[in-house]
Amino acid sequence: MTTTQRATGVDLFGVERIDLREVAAPVLSPRDESARDRVWEAAVQSTPALFDGPVVACAGLERTGPHTLRLSWARVTYRHYALRRVPGASALPSLFVNVVQPVDDGRVAAVRMAPATAAPGRWQLPGGSVEPPPAGTTLDEEALAGQAARELAEELGIEAAPRELRRWAVTRGENGSVGLTHVAPALSEAALREGFATAAEAERARGREPELDGVALVRSPGELKGLSGPHADYLEPVIGRYASQRAG
Repeated sequence: MTTTQRATGVDLFGVERIDLREVAAPVLSPRDESARDRVWEAAVQSTPALFDGPVVACAGLERTGPHTLRLSWARVTYRHYALRRVPGASALPSLFVNVVQPVDDGRVAAVRMAPATAAPGRWQLPGGSVEPPPAGTTLDEEALAGQAARELAEELGIEAAPRELRRWAVTRGENGSVGLTHVAPALSEAALREGFATAAEAERARGREPELDGVALVRSPGELKGLSGPHADYLEPVIGRYASQRAG
């Protein structure tokens, strides 16, 4: 696997260092701002679970060395991405973290988004959008690993210290969206499935429907074909890279 590979429309980078820099969010014209808000409000009416919380968008991604990427980021909220559906407007790409969670025999957990989410039925890795750092703190690789660990706990009920997660790849796919993929320590299939069930029960106890409604274990990109429904664009190349590295 080369340092940068393009597969199924996705750029996949193997990097050793990410240089994170905050920049200002783009200023919208009154027309685009109004159109964005109309699209967002219509989306909320269709999917009431949508929440206009603060997130981080990718404002730029460039290679600055053989194994280094510079990632510029900006503070926005989820409604910013409604600009994708405004003719003539452009939205910054989203930025998210996700986790390759293997079990002892080398298979990897793929999870399915629940019907009430923004991507119903989609298979992907456990993870979520990057959130802005609290005041007085910095968004760095340690903070990103912490967010990945939090997503793993919330979605799969698996507790891992941020230092146990190894940032392993960077993907750039649909709408230019950038994913920061981490690898977690392997665990037993029984522990994974127990954690998934526990996380779902905890969400229901809080009066919320879980974001995920299914988990599958796959060993190779070919096995993904058995998962009916849409797949995140990065899923096949990431599973393929992980499988090829294990085989090597």
